[in-house]
Amino acid sequence: MPSSDEWDYVIVGSGPGGGTLAARLAEAGMRVFLIEAGGDPRASAPRLPDDYDVPAFHAFACENPAISWNFRVRHYADEARQARDWKYEAGQGVLYPRAAALGGCSAHNAMIFMLPHASDWNHIARLTGDRSWRASRMRGYARRIENCGHRPLWRWLRHVGLDPTGHGWGGWLRTEKAIPLSVLGDDGLVRVLRDTTGVFAGSLPTPLRSTLRWVRGGLGDPNSRRLWPGSFEGLCYTPLSTSDHRRAGIRERLLEVAKQHPGKLHIELDALAARVLFDEAGAACGVEYRKGVHLYRAHAAPSGAEGVRREARARREVILCGGTFNTPQLLMLSGIGPEEELRRHGIALRAALPGVGRNLQDRYEVAVTHRMRGPWEVLEGARFDRDDTLWRRWQEGRLGMYASNGAALGVVQRSRFAKSGLPPDLFCMALLARFEGYFPGFSKFVREQPDQLTWAVLKAHTRNRAGTVRLRSADPRDMPLVDFHYFDETDDPGAEDLRAVVEAIRQVRRMTAPLLAKGWIAEELAPGPAVQSNEALAGYVRDTAWGHHASCSCAIGPQAQGGVLDSNFAVHGVPRLRVVDASVFPRIPGFFVASAVYMAAEKAADAVLRTAARTPLSAS
Repeated sequence: MPSSDEWDYVIVGSGPGGGTLAARLAEAGMRVFLIEAGGDPRASAPRLPDDYDVPAFHAFACENPAISWNFRVRHYADEARQARDWKYEAGQGVLYPRAAALGGCSAHNAMIFMLPHASDWNHIARLTGDRSWRASRMRGYARRIENCGHRPLWRWLRHVGLDPTGHGWGGWLRTEKAIPLSVLGDDGLVRVLRDTTGVFAGSLPTPLRSTLRWVRGGLGDPNSRRLWPGSFEGLCYTPLSTSDHRRAGIRERLLEVAKQHPGKLHIELDALAARVLFDEAGAACGVEYRKGVHLYRAHAAPSGAEGVRREARARREVILCGGTFNTPQLLMLSGIGPEEELRRHGIALRAALPGVGRNLQDRYEVAVTHRMRGPWEVLEGARFDRDDTLWRRWQEGRLGMYASNGAALGVVQRSRFAKSGLPPDLFCMALLARFEGYFPGFSKFVREQPDQLTWAVLKAHTRNRAGTVRLRSADPRDMPLVDFHYFDETDDPGAEDLRAVVEAIRQVRRMTAPLLAKGWIAEELAPGPAVQSNEALAGYVRDTAWGHHASCSCAIGPQAQGGVLDSNFAVHGVPRLRVVDASVFPRIPGFFVASAVYMAAEKAADAVLRTAARTPLSAS
């Protein structure tokens, strides 16, 4: 391993932000020291590598003790209000799974790759005055990332100069369809798709015109470039970041780059970042970390050890990519953040940035769950374990439901409460499993109940910006205190987020009504037939909503407006320190955050390399 003074960059976190950035910098010839608190998610451990590899096993990956970090968060500050959520554990919180592994949360997520809306990028451009953030330019980063495998005709026609889709065909991230054609022999599944499609199409004001528009828009491809102004709406499939129907992403990208560029990328596993180091001039010059396995107390089985203190030094920059919870924690441990918060824990102030750990956002999600008349045929024999019938079909030919993440169909639509000029704010997704949020043991629903259908309702472009990440202590092994302050009345006095979710539940009920009337759905389990009024549905939403796309806790924007970063990801007032992960967004983007982080990281790589080109090392 090169000596410490040879590293150009020290990067903390190997997820969609840090991993993407580290790989690109190493390809450009830079020497990169990448710090990751976890290990290799395919290493030998119970249920690995299968929990990582098999798309249908992603729920088990979330609970695999070898790679899981189990954060406990609050949705409400008021204890009585919080206790109404059955997923809440008194004195602890609501489970919020994160991954400590090479590849970060891309090691356990549902692999959905849906691009953000154009308005998400254009908002950053207006906020900062930096036109390089405009959606028309950001689309180039999506093409740089993607190797599209779900539009085979256009993949071939691009060779003769025809490609209106806007997809990328040669990027490092392969994308495929979630539902392989091999599963369409299930009569129940076909009926769900057919009847849902029929009800949704019939609800449109101009069904024929809307259908033609859907066909021109890419036959349900939500990432296809639009042939008209506006964002995708309607029925869609969910593209996945899989290769040959096997999870593939940041881990594979990093290992390939390390192999192709020896000596440029060092991956330090089982290393928990403790604080940023600074030189006499106040510029970031390295990271102190603790070397050891399972040091962080969010781990499913924390070791209790302190770890061996080590340092990694950077000649050019330190870049924090630990994620929405850990990056603000590390900044505050390093003396950067709200002055009163640092004083409370005896941490010397280095830079007063009140926005660190503020502006925390997530999407609201709820479930409408059903018991079907009988088990899904496509899940017959499924034990969700190695060597069952479906695993062998997946292993031998990448066939069957194990090649999918379980998402059968998606519906993108605009609620009556969507802000004027913004894109659709609701995404409803049919899952062939019972999923009602995160709690210890949640994955058992997948294995034990093969006759379930869940419509997951996701509310995007939420108004609530009141969430916070605060320090629990000055010990880097402690989890921070996280409170999302759901349905905050200051940010959303008209309760429009709440009302939009209620509207979405009613739309799901309309789409499932034919299946219930014909007996294919035996019963609605949640919210349940007794929950009918707007008030009762609003209570269900308040009591059960969750999220898993935490973002925005170190936002880009002017410091005077609570911003932490400039438009080039640099921390205000702290030389040679940047942040590149889901915490950077001023507003939570799109429906699923992973693609936005990939794109931001590619943009950050360009910004970092531009700075390097104009800054001699002697002056850096």
